[in-house]
Amino acid sequence: MEPKAVVKEKFFIVIRGKSRKGFCRGCIGRVEAETQRGELMGLLYCGGSNAGSPKSGGIVRREDTYPLTRHQAQLLLFVSPASKRLELLCNPQLFSAICELSPDDLVVVRHKKGHLPGLVKNLMQIGRKEGKDDLHMLGFEVEFVDSDHNLSSKKPAPLPLFSAADIVQVVPSYSVPSGLHWKDGQYGSINRKAVTRINSMPAIGSRARQVRESHTEQSTTRSQSPLEVGSTVEVVSNSGITVYGVVQWLGVPEGKAAEWAGIELDYEVSGCSDGKYGSQRYFTCKGNRALFVPVTKCSPDGRFASTSAGKEAPKPTETPPVPPFEDSEEDAPPIPESEALSLLEGRMKGIQGHINSCYLDAALFSLFSSSVTLDNICQKPADTEQPITCTLRKIVNRLRRQGFVPAESVMNFRKQLGCDTFRTEEKDPEEFITVLFQKVLCMEPLLRLRSRRETSQGAYTFQIFLEKEQMGQMPTVQQLLDTSCLSGDLKFEEMPSCLMVQMPRFGNKYKMFSHIIPSTELDLTDLLYNSPRECFICGHLAEYECLQCLTDRKLQPGSIKQFCTTCNTQVHSHPLRQDHSPKALTVPADSGTPVLRHMMQLFAVLCIHTSHYVSFVKYGPDPHSWLFFDSMADRCGDDQHGYNIPEIRACPELGDFLSQPEEELARANPSHAPELVRRLLCDSYMFLYQNPAKPLSKPNHQES
Repeated sequence: MEPKAVVKEKFFIVIRGKSRKGFCRGCIGRVEAETQRGELMGLLYCGGSNAGSPKSGGIVRREDTYPLTRHQAQLLLFVSPASKRLELLCNPQLFSAICELSPDDLVVVRHKKGHLPGLVKNLMQIGRKEGKDDLHMLGFEVEFVDSDHNLSSKKPAPLPLFSAADIVQVVPSYSVPSGLHWKDGQYGSINRKAVTRINSMPAIGSRARQVRESHTEQSTTRSQSPLEVGSTVEVVSNSGITVYGVVQWLGVPEGKAAEWAGIELDYEVSGCSDGKYGSQRYFTCKGNRALFVPVTKCSPDGRFASTSAGKEAPKPTETPPVPPFEDSEEDAPPIPESEALSLLEGRMKGIQGHINSCYLDAALFSLFSSSVTLDNICQKPADTEQPITCTLRKIVNRLRRQGFVPAESVMNFRKQLGCDTFRTEEKDPEEFITVLFQKVLCMEPLLRLRSRRETSQGAYTFQIFLEKEQMGQMPTVQQLLDTSCLSGDLKFEEMPSCLMVQMPRFGNKYKMFSHIIPSTELDLTDLLYNSPRECFICGHLAEYECLQCLTDRKLQPGSIKQFCTTCNTQVHSHPLRQDHSPKALTVPADSGTPVLRHMMQLFAVLCIHTSHYVSFVKYGPDPHSWLFFDSMADRCGDDQHGYNIPEIRACPELGDFLSQPEEELARANPSHAPELVRRLLCDSYMFLYQNPAKPLSKPNHQES
């Protein structure tokens, strides 16, 4: 194995895979050479006081790493433990903003007192750099934006030092702030401290100074939009600091004459309340997050796409205006195949993503854009329906009628879910789907599973559990489901209306198989409890099932093996199968042949890559009727003031690929497949199947 020399300096972080020759998940290395097989030979940077000094390295697969610049590597090297480095990479927009921080930029950091805003004062080099291969660790000195500091001491206390993982938000600051306050009240201030720059990196140039004038001009020309509870807004203080939040209350507070807004901020600000103003409570939230200001101080959140006339924003491309939406009395049906492309294809289509919402955007689009099975679970609610269900219904109707849902609608839905992490952090789709069906739609579990102990359990999604050695290199979903059910001795009590199968992987951090072939139809006949089945050999009524035969290559590996009495005896008379333990099946008294097959149809696939979720959706019966949806395909403007541009693309090439016989698919080389097909095979996270003959029943309109 001859290594190829590497000319350009490269750094990387290991994001997945088992520990191999010194490398493990979260460790940082430097590429020294590449092998002929495409693997990386590198130096590993150790932890502790010698974190910047490389030790003996090893070999790691390129696909198990993520490339880093020197600056990124030094920032991540100061983050401990290593798992926090991967968590930070899961939020690429935040990490990118952290990498560009300059003196006097405003950030929100994790602190023992909670989340506190502060000013970046210095980028510190930590550790000694003795050799050319050494790295400094980089941390941030932060001066808190807080009114509680006592400055009576003649000698200022050292500023606290934070790693990149301690920063939870980068807030745009348009001037060197002198206080966070409004004319009608004091909500926190900055006490200035003398700061000595010690062993620091050169200042890159603050973005605050670059955009100060442009912000002043924009804030005077921004048109006012009517506010309502649930609107996402931004408020700019007299000193220029911008804070963001959601309107929770509108009205005239005691002692005031004009209308005010009660806003729940995205993060804590010293001096704010938990929903009280004066002695009166207007709403309830976490402490130091409730801000009360006149409505004239509020503007629509500039991070979202604006449709207000006259507002000019930096745009890399022209995007169409978002038309107003008025919900009608009738619920919109699923988008028919004949209208799907004209309504959905293009930019600014689908559901607009914002702040790690891709898991939710992809799931909602997959479930409700075209699925016939899920059609009647979002019908016109009764008067006693929960407000959150009404919000979901409006999202679905807007998607089906206009083909576009703005980010503010989905952010309001996340807010109503009642869990902070659903609003501010990325979640797994299965967590959201469970909450959606159980708490929002108040539905019974979609699946009823019976275990080997004859106990029944409910579930909303099905997680594949198996050993990698049980399968080939590129399995189908059918093979994975069959093997998982037989290994765990699980059966479906009845044919489900909707089956969501989660692949053997854990987000972006680990996946068992590099590629998985979608099964366009899923046969559940042999997985139904107490249901008649055919003998694998002769087609007569099956009476035995054998788990050990599952991987026998002479018996078509991956297919469930059940036999009649005669075939069971013959198959297990082979010397290599005499130690098998066939299990007797319960045969219904009225069983007959041929056995009716119970099939489900694939209608969507959720995929994940670098912690970003996208989806493929089948919008009609034609094999080529596939769409690819990305809620954050592009971006207009910067991280603070821009907005994401969702995009939907037709993907008929996926139909061409899946129309091939299964034998050809098993021999296919994924690297030769079209881009989107390759992405589905490599990044599949959850496959969604429906039974069109058995639509889901209407939800039970009761409080959960």
